[in-house]
This record gives sequence, C-alpha cells and structure tokens, in this order.
Amino acid sequence: MTNVWVVRAGNRGQSEDFNFERGRATIGWEEIGDLSSCSSREAVRHLVDQAYPGDNPQRLAVYTGQLWAFRHGVQPGDLVVMPLKTKPGYLAFGRCTGGYAYDSAAPRDRRHFLTVDWQPEPVSRAVLKDDLLAMVNGAMTVFSPSRNHAAARLEAVAAGGADPGVGVPTVASPSPSSAAVAVADPPQVPTLDAIRDRVRARIVEDFGQHKMTHLVAEVLTALGFVCEVSPAGPDQGIDIRAGRGPLGLDTPIIVEVKSEPTAVGAPVMRGLHSAMSKNNAPQGLLVAMGGITAPAKKEFESLRTIIQVWDAEALLDQLFATYPLLPDSTKAALPLKQVWVLDDDTEA
Repeated sequence: MTNVWVVRAGNRGQSEDFNFERGRATIGWEEIGDLSSCSSREAVRHLVDQAYPGDNPQRLAVYTGQLWAFRHGVQPGDLVVMPLKTKPGYLAFGRCTGGYAYDSAAPRDRRHFLTVDWQPEPVSRAVLKDDLLAMVNGAMTVFSPSRNHAAARLEAVAAGGADPGVGVPTVASPSPSSAAVAVADPPQVPTLDAIRDRVRARIVEDFGQHKMTHLVAEVLTALGFVCEVSPAGPDQGIDIRAGRGPLGLDTPIIVEVKSEPTAVGAPVMRGLHSAMSKNNAPQGLLVAMGGITAPAKKEFESLRTIIQVWDAEALLDQLFATYPLLPDSTKAALPLKQVWVLDDDTEA
C-alpha cells in the first residue's frame, strides 16, 4: 500500500521548474552530502550533527526526521504532492518512480532527489476541503499527512476527482512506515497562503451554484458594472449580463460562473463564446473555481483578446479588493477582517 508525501520546492518555489523539467522532487540541506550510504536514522542524525554543530537539538531532530523520510520513507509508487509557489493556489501531483539519489552536478539546493512522474496539469486547492488544506500546509519541507483519511483523499484528488471528505475513504488508508510517522501531520503555519486557503474553502463550501453567481455579480458591481443575474436553472451559457454606463449597456459582458472545485473543459469555453456571439457581446468572463483543463487552455489561447478567465485565485484577489463595497448580507455570510501578516513562509 502506498503512502502520500508532501515535498516542498523552496520557500519561494525556486526549485519547481527544475523539478518539472527533470522529473524530480528535490530538497535542500546543502550542508549535508549524499545520504545513499545511510541505512538508519541514526546514520542520518550523525551527518546532521556534523553539519550543524551546536544547533538546537530539537531542530536537529526535525531535520533528521525529514531527511530520513526522504532517504528511506518515500518509495516508488507513493504519491508526491508539491505545493506551488510559482502558481499560487495550486498543487502538483506526481508518482514516485525511483528512490533516493544524489546528484553532485545539480545546484547545491537540489542535489538530494527522488524521481517523480509529474501529472501535466496542477490541481486547484479549491478541490480540497478545509481540514485537508490545513494538513497540506504543514510546517515542514518533507512530511506525510495522515489524519482524516488524508492519503485516500489525496489519491482521489490525484485521480481527477474532488476531495471526498472525512467520510468513508475511496481507497484503504495505508499503514504508515516508521519514517512516515516521524514526519506525520506537522502543525500548520499561519502564512498568507493558509489564510487564502481558509477563505477559498469557505467560499466553495457556502457559495455553491447560484450563490456563487450572485457573489460574482456583487464583485462586478463593486468594480463599476451594472449586472443582471439570470434566474437559477438552465442559462444557455449566460449567468450574468454586465456592462458599464447608466443602463449597463456600454461594452456588454457575458459572464459564465462554474462553482465546482474541479477544472472545467473546452465545451464550457466554447459555450461562453457562442453565448457572446448570439448576444452581440464583445467580451466574456469565465469564472471557474477549479480553473480550466489543458484543452480549455488551448481554446483560450485563441480567445484571450475577448475572454478573461478567473480561477479561484483571481476571484479571491477581486473579492479582497472590493470587500468594503460588498453588501452587508454578503459580509455577514463571509466575515473578513483586514490584518497585517508577515509574509515569511519559512520551511522547517
């Protein structure tokens, strides 16, 4: 039975492109050389002690646990999740195809590596429920989320589905190895990403279907548009008619809203384009909480001068920018408070 691992690619995502290009998951710890000869956790701890003499013993134990998990715990067949910094709000999923190795010719912060077959498209964090997001945001570089059937749920997401939640898992949860137990479920760090995750999860949970359409209309109204929301039910690709000017007729926009957390495909893009043509609207907006699939992106390339796409991250940006102007009823349903947070996503 396989395990699931989160392996981060630097606190700024500096190793993400390298990992995709080489088919690897890499970690730093530049002061520590090749771990291939380490057959025990104690052997790894010896190298850690040599590399960081006099450092805090608790910190050294955390380093040792992660390095041993990377060296010995992650096995071919295991699922690897890489939270993306270069594409905020998304996770990369891959399958480990080769165990630990060391590349002395690679950049110093990318020499420890596993071979990984990465999926071609990342997955929106909107797919994950709040508790699973909190686990993925654990404060370590290498760890294994395990609570609440985390492994089974992440496998379901990797297979293209939505997070099934804490109910009956879609596959049996694996028995964690000793290396996995040592780095299981670290505490969450209250980073900006974690805060966005909570707001995004709340929107997905509480503003499904037609409620999401009204939320988008309120954001557009705050941006200066006059909006007409279609009634609930079949909408022929038109959820909102928006425009500027006193009557809302200046540069009309057709808006299609997809509240499901999974990516939508090319037929949705074509449907919006068709609705624009039928209604003489020169511009369109597709709001897709889960983003769009690769075929939809291909369609979008030829339409980007007339259609804009908001995924969950773009909607969050617009929501935060217009929040003071939203109706009181919406603020009550989605209560937010502006605070200043140190943007320091330091990995352990």
